[in-house]
Order: sequence, then structure tokens, then C-alpha cells
Amino acid sequence: MAVLAVSFISCGKNTEESEITDYASSVALDTASSTKKTEVTVKAYVDGDTTHFNVPDSVIDGGVLKARYLAVNTPESTGKIEEWGKTASSFTKEKLKNAVSIMVESDDGNWNVDSTGGRYLVWVWYKTEEGGAYRNLNIELLQNGLAIASNSANNRYGDTCMAAIEQAKTSKLHIYSGQKDPNFPYGSASELTLKELRCNVTEYDGTKVAFEGVITKNNNNSVYVEEYDAETDMYYGMTVYYGYSLNGTGLQILSVGNRVRIVGTVQYYETGDSYQVSGLEYSPMRPNDPNNIQKISEGHAPSYRTLDPETFANGNLIVTVGDENKEFKFAELALYTSVEMKGLKVKSVYTTNNEESSSNGAMTLTCAVNGVEISIRTIVLRDSEGKLITADMLEDKIIDVKGLVDRFDGTYQIKVFSINDVTIY
Repeated sequence: MAVLAVSFISCGKNTEESEITDYASSVALDTASSTKKTEVTVKAYVDGDTTHFNVPDSVIDGGVLKARYLAVNTPESTGKIEEWGKTASSFTKEKLKNAVSIMVESDDGNWNVDSTGGRYLVWVWYKTEEGGAYRNLNIELLQNGLAIASNSANNRYGDTCMAAIEQAKTSKLHIYSGQKDPNFPYGSASELTLKELRCNVTEYDGTKVAFEGVITKNNNNSVYVEEYDAETDMYYGMTVYYGYSLNGTGLQILSVGNRVRIVGTVQYYETGDSYQVSGLEYSPMRPNDPNNIQKISEGHAPSYRTLDPETFANGNLIVTVGDENKEFKFAELALYTSVEMKGLKVKSVYTTNNEESSSNGAMTLTCAVNGVEISIRTIVLRDSEGKLITADMLEDKIIDVKGLVDRFDGTYQIKVFSINDVTIY
């Protein structure tokens, strides 16, 4: 068993030099054992204790093994964001990203699934150089205080897991430090992801929330925000109403292409029959206040993910929320995300005719492709010379469109904001 004399850092403070055991290397991958094993590559990093791996079809039909790490439970970073969650997620990603080889191993002679039925319970081994020994990442998370026990004693490496946990507690590492997580904003809002909000939006009605995402569109005193989720391979979105409460730096933060931390209150917008986030604040005197909106980075672009019309109109999606599987309409989860749809035949066009309305001249296109009807809603569209785009330019044409998923009168549609986002054939 490897014993190291090291000076380690816990939450930014140096502890005294002491002997610690490297439990992650004290166990060895036994290639001759009866457990299932296969070499893998990473398909998607999800969080600290969940990774999707590419595997041979002979191992899992479809070639993707959604791995839930045995014996560990890292803090949440894909739903409700918890202290140390992002730190654990970054730790796992860094270890696997720098590996020259990764192996997954079952705890017995079978590939066993977790309570959701969609993730496989495995040990994850990696090595950083050819000819080197494999390290056990599950145990490494435990010994670094980045995970709590999850049935840790009742498995093939149980004694080592429990020893690693006790050492992390004694060393007061991360979760066991009693100190604040420097990567966690301690404000009054519920920290979560857009996936968590989109999948449970009614539960957050009237709640102050905080989430991150990319600004894809600014229209009518609102911005649209979207964020990718690796576990479902989906983008999730939300409309954020800033009204007239922001100016100067606050408005600059909400520029299209910025990745932003949004802080506001979830409210039901009855006119639009949808939920939005409003009540944004920005104080230039307290730029790092966790209750402020904050710019994280810039230079991002909308995803404009290509949608299959049949999936958009009629598809359902099962999403694992915590340890529960929930079924949603695909379009419901895609709401407010940037999408592209191709090969639409324009069957009819309805034009808003109300000179007192700012929507005078806006159009609703009823389109069809392979027998599926799709509704496209435009704002008032004009060409480069300012000429109004009218129904006769679009009727009976084949078009490709880019826009945002929207909802009107119970119907999901694609909202288009510029004639440049319409290709007419």
C-alpha cells in the first residue's frame, strides 16, 4: 500500500505535512478476475460520478455505456447545484482527459444497472502513461473528500473505500473541511442548471433561482438563454425578462454571445402561457455579489441544433431527474432553445393585420414535411432595404429556418427573428 509524505492543500489552506495513504493505487486492476471489463473512451463528461463512455457494441447495444461510479456519491452539479459539485466534476474530467487508457469494471460477473435502469454501476480505472499502473478513480474521489459514501462497504473494494473516506475526514478535505467551497456562490437563490429548471419549472414558481447559460437572442426586453446537458445530449432554455430595470453594464452583460450567470425569480407569464425569469439585478458597486447577474465569458454562438420534424411534433423524451425517470414532450424540453429545421413546405400563411400592434405584418406559416405539420411564427420581417417580407414571397415555397422554440396557445412552434434565418428555395 502506497504511503506518501506530502503537504496537501485543503480549501486553499496548507495543512501540516503528514503521511497519507494513496488508496487509489493501493488496489490493482485484476485482469484475470471474473468481473466484466472493457477498455473505453469518453463520449461525454457529465459530473463527478457519472460519465458516458464509448464501448464496443458487443458490450452494450448502441456502443455507449452510461457509467454511474460505484461506492461514491459526489455533490450535484447537473441538477440542483451543491457545494463542491463543480469541483468534483472538474476533478473527474481532468483525470480522464489526461489518461492514456481508461478501463471500466463491474463489481461482479455482470454489467449491473442502477435504480434508474439506464446507467451501469462500474469501477473506473485510468492510467496516465503507457506501461504505468491503473488508478481507481472511484477511490481517488473518496480519498480527496470529493464524494460521500454510497454503499461503499458492500463491494469488492469495500475496506479500501472506507479507509479512504476516514482519511479524507481526518484530513478535513473538501466536503469534510467545514469550510466554504470557493467555487460556490453563496447567495439567496437556489443554484441549479437549466435542465433542472426546465424539468421541474412548476416547482420553482415564485422562487429565486440562479443558473448559467449562453445568451442567444435579445428581443422585446427579454433575452433567451440556453445550456447544453451532456447526459441527455439536449439543450435546455429559458426566456429572461429584464424589462427596464437594467442599464449600462447590466445590459452589456446580457449581450448575445455572452455566457452569463442569471439570477432572478421564476414567474408564470399568463399572456404567453409560459414561465420566464424576471427581477434581474446588477449593482456596479458590488460586481461579485452572488445576487447579481454576472458575465462568465464571451464569444459563444447559438447551437441551432437541427431538429427532426417528427421528433419535434410528436416525440417524447425520458429524462433521469435525480434517481427518477420522467417522460416529457420533446418540444416542451426544447422550449426557448435555438434550432434549425430544413425542407419545410409552406402550405399557408396567416398575416397579422392590426395597424395598432407592433406585430402588424408578422406571419404564422403552416408548413409540412413528410406528413408532419410544423408552425413557424415570424416577427415583422424586412429585407436589407427595409422592404416588408409578405406572404406571397413564402407561400408554396420550400424553406429552411433557424429560430427559437416557442409556444403559443398550447402549440409548440419555431419563432424566426430575421429574414436572414430563412432560406427560400
